[in-house]
Amino acid sequence: MNRTIVLSFAAALLTLPVRAQEPAADWIAASNKYTNVLLAVEMKHNPEVGSNQGLRQFDTEVSQPTLADEDQERQETEVVLATLKNAAKQQTQTEVAQDLQIVIRKVELEFREQDFDRNHKVDFLNASKTVFSGLRVLLDEQTPSERRPAAVVRIRKYAGLEAGYKSLTEILKQRVLEQMAKPGVVYPARIQIETELSRNSNYLEGMATLLRKYQLTDWQEPYSKLKSQLVDYDAWTKANVLPKARADFRLPPEEYALNLEDYGIDLPPGQLAAMAHQAFSDIQAEMKPIAAQIAKERHLPSSDYRDVIRELKKQQLVGEAILPFYLQRLKQIEKIIVDQQIVSLPERPARIRIASAAETAQQPAPHMVPPPFLHNTGEKGEFVLPLNIPAGPGQSMSEKYDDFTFDAAAWTLTAHEARPGHELQFDSMLERGVSLARFRYAFNSTNVEGWGLYSEYLIKPYMPLEGQLVSLDYRLMRAARAFLDPELQAGKIQPADAFRVLEQDVVQSHAFAQEEVERYTYRAPGQANSYFYGYTKLIAVRRQTESALGARFNQRKFHDFILAQGLLPPDLMRKAVMEEFVPKQ
Repeated sequence: MNRTIVLSFAAALLTLPVRAQEPAADWIAASNKYTNVLLAVEMKHNPEVGSNQGLRQFDTEVSQPTLADEDQERQETEVVLATLKNAAKQQTQTEVAQDLQIVIRKVELEFREQDFDRNHKVDFLNASKTVFSGLRVLLDEQTPSERRPAAVVRIRKYAGLEAGYKSLTEILKQRVLEQMAKPGVVYPARIQIETELSRNSNYLEGMATLLRKYQLTDWQEPYSKLKSQLVDYDAWTKANVLPKARADFRLPPEEYALNLEDYGIDLPPGQLAAMAHQAFSDIQAEMKPIAAQIAKERHLPSSDYRDVIRELKKQQLVGEAILPFYLQRLKQIEKIIVDQQIVSLPERPARIRIASAAETAQQPAPHMVPPPFLHNTGEKGEFVLPLNIPAGPGQSMSEKYDDFTFDAAAWTLTAHEARPGHELQFDSMLERGVSLARFRYAFNSTNVEGWGLYSEYLIKPYMPLEGQLVSLDYRLMRAARAFLDPELQAGKIQPADAFRVLEQDVVQSHAFAQEEVERYTYRAPGQANSYFYGYTKLIAVRRQTESALGARFNQRKFHDFILAQGLLPPDLMRKAVMEEFVPKQ
C-alpha cells in the first residue's frame, strides 16, 4: 500500500474518540497517530477487528484471508514498520518512545510467527469458530440495535453470496491445501481436530439462536447456505486433514518458544517450571492450617485441604440462583475494596453473565470479554461464567463443572474476573485514557493475567476462611499450570499425569481438568504459564516499592498508578513505578 493511502485511511480512525471522558494527554495523542497507521492496515484486511473495537464502518465487511491478501497485508505492514522505526530514532517523549518500542516488538514477533507457520505448519482452520466470532460482536445485548442487521450481510459474504466475495470455507480449504503441498510440514494434533469438530454444532446452533433472539430478517436462506458450507468443510477436514494429523500434541520447540514470547514470558520453560514447583509446595503448606481450622469448625472427618474443598463443593448453586449470588458477592468485594482503600472504584456497576453453549465451546473457562476501545458508546467489559464444557469426541453429553458454582469459589473468581480484576483493569483504561499501543499492542497474557491473579491476592486476607482456602487453591492451580504446560510440551509428563495433579491435588472437576489439559496441549500451549509469571512480577514490583517508600507506601495510589499505565510489559511497568511513582510519593 502506498504510504499516503495508509496515512489517509488512518486519519479516519483518528477522528474517532479513543476513550469515554477527558481529552487525551499530549503524549497519548502523539502515540496514537503512529499506532493508528498500523491499525488502519490491520482493519483493512481484518474488518472484524474493527467491529470488535466499536467501529461500525467495518460491520458489513468480512476478511478474505487468501494467500494474496496475506501477502499484501505483510507488504503494507512492512512499510508502516519502517516508518515506526524511523520515528523511534527521533522520538524525545519517553512515553511515546516506549509505545513505539511496544508496537515494533509486537509487529516483528508477528512476522516471525507468520514465517514459521508458512514454512513449517498445516494449521487447523476452524471455519465455524471464525464465523461465530465474526457474528458474535454484532449480536450482543450491548451492541446498538442499528448495528445488528449487519450480521446478515456478513453471513452473505462469508457464504460468498455477494459479488466480489469468495466463500470463507473455499478460501480456508485453499490455504490448507497450499500448506499441505509443502515438504516436511507439521500437521495439527489429532486430539485438536477431533475435539473441535465434535463441538462445532454449538457454533451453528449459537448463531441461529442469536439471529432469532434479535429478530433479524432475511437471514434464514443465507444462513442455511452458510451452515451447509460449514458442515461440508468439517467433513472435508475430517477426510483430508485428520488422516495426516499428529498423534503427538507437542509443538516443535521453536514454535513453543514463539508462543511463550507472544504471551509475554521471557524465562526459559525449565526455569519457570522449577519456580512453579517450589511455589506449588509453598501454597500447599499455606493451605494446610486453614483447612484444619475449617474442618474443626465444621466437624469434618478429614482436615486434608483436598477433602475440605470437596466438602465445600457439595453445596452447589443451581440455575437461576447463580447469577444473583455472584452479583451479591461482587457487592461484598466492592465494600472490602472501599473500606480497605485497595483501589479506586467507578460508580457504575460491573457486568456478569452466564455463557451460552457456543461461547463455552469458544472459551470454556471463566473469562472477561473486554469492551470496545477505539470507539466506545457506553459498552462495558463482562465477566462471563461457563457452567459446563461441551461434549467432546466419544461423549454423549456435556461435562459438568462443580468448580464455579459454590459459595467459597465466588470470592476469588469475582475478584479475578470482575473487581479489582479484569473488569476494572479494562474499563479503567477506557475511562482514564491510555494510548492505543498500551491497550492493543501491549496486550498479552502476562500483562493481563498477572493483574487478575494479583487481584485475588489483594482480596484474599478479607475473605472468610473458606474463601481463603479456595483462593489459595486457585493460586495452586496457576502454579500447576506453570509446570504442567512446559513439562507436557517437553515430553516429561503425559496428559494422564496432568489430570492426576489437577483432579487430585488441585481438586478440579474432570470437566475443568479437561479444559486445562486442552489448553496446555493444543488450545493455547504456553498461555497458562502467564498467570503465575505475571503475578510474580507484580508482587516483586510491589515489594520493591514498599521497601523504597516504607511508611509512605499507599496501596490505593500504587494500584491506581499501575492501572493508569495500561498493559505495560513487566520491565516497562517496573521502570515506570520506580522512576515516576516512587519519586512522587
